[in-house]
Amino acid sequence: MKQAAEGGFEKYEIIRELGQGATSIVYLAQDTFNDREVAIKVFKPEILSDTEHGNTYRKLIANEVALAGRLNHPHIVGIYDAMLGRDDGYIVMEYVQGETLEKYGQVDSLLPVDKVIEIAFKCALALDFASRNGIIHRDIKPANIMLCSDGVVKIADFGAAIVAKNDETQLTGVGSPSYMSPEQMSNDTLSCQTDIYSMGVVMYKLLTGRLPFEAESNYALTFKILNDDPPNVRAHRPALSARLADIVTKAMRRNRPERHANWREFIEDLSTIAELDLPQQADSETQRFNMLRALPFFRDFSEIELWEVLRISIWGRVPAGTILVEEGTQGKFFFVIADGNVGVVKGNKKLATLGKGHCFGEMCYIRLGAMMRTATIVAETPVTLFKIKADSLHKASENCQLRFNRSFMNILVDRLAKATTELAEVY
Repeated sequence: MKQAAEGGFEKYEIIRELGQGATSIVYLAQDTFNDREVAIKVFKPEILSDTEHGNTYRKLIANEVALAGRLNHPHIVGIYDAMLGRDDGYIVMEYVQGETLEKYGQVDSLLPVDKVIEIAFKCALALDFASRNGIIHRDIKPANIMLCSDGVVKIADFGAAIVAKNDETQLTGVGSPSYMSPEQMSNDTLSCQTDIYSMGVVMYKLLTGRLPFEAESNYALTFKILNDDPPNVRAHRPALSARLADIVTKAMRRNRPERHANWREFIEDLSTIAELDLPQQADSETQRFNMLRALPFFRDFSEIELWEVLRISIWGRVPAGTILVEEGTQGKFFFVIADGNVGVVKGNKKLATLGKGHCFGEMCYIRLGAMMRTATIVAETPVTLFKIKADSLHKASENCQLRFNRSFMNILVDRLAKATTELAEVY
């Protein structure tokens, strides 16, 4: 039974309570203005007025309030709206159906290695985006990473984040001790390398079911993090590759110059290990992302736009001889070749061979509707390709559509130039 929300967010209709903790109650609600389901975290008044910890809670809430609308990334839980008053406060977030990674950090419930690599890869893309926007998360841990029911990964809870150019005094000593970097422990200056260290600890936990450092007190834990090197992940799980172990070790180096310098370096390492450790026939999103990024067609696409392409595309592998498009039939999809060659045939005459990075069938998108196919496309070799429905691209973001339009324009210009040259040779 829906009911109107109270407390300053009347445009939301409460559907049901999702859960509650020590500081807040989370509701599932309907955003009637934007016609979408959202999660609303409502902070308990007694927390905000607490004489001992109230100021700390308010600063953490203010952090998330300040980020509303700033972190628009497919692997970050969106913050749509927020308010912090004297006696009340709430945050309206993207509603994510899924679970945190906490249960997958146990020895008897570990995820497959390729899935851990894929999760780390997506988190790294999201945290690189945050870093380039001047934001350090400071509390990366399995409990703050969501694995959605559709396989999507989302980073949550930026309450502890450091926001660059924020005049407010930043809180120190926040975070989860087991995942904190040495510089956090010593209250030193922080950078993106802080989150890289924590991501290394998350990978360690997901790969082995153990933390790199364990101690009976926070003092003893702090001493270990500041002075000791963690056991290699292969000491707990010998079957892991040496290359994967090296990446985790490098991310967790105590001395920052020995750690990954930035997220781009970390991402490049993960891209390499994905190629080495994932099964050759795996259809992981990480592999597909890397394939897209390597194609000239997508040279100018941002990472966010590439992930958007993955979400609206249908991938497949077909053997040689497969007819992909048949002359005289109507089509609503266009195709991009990720690997292999196809032949373009009209009547009984072969017109061309298209290879990796080429597209075909794009006129159904350019002409805004289904079109009669003017040629037959047949696989000359085994082909990996993906197709996108024209309507799906029309509903994509403006930036994504703009990138496709430019790529299509370049292809049409090249084809026109080639046709002009061929005609000149004939006459």
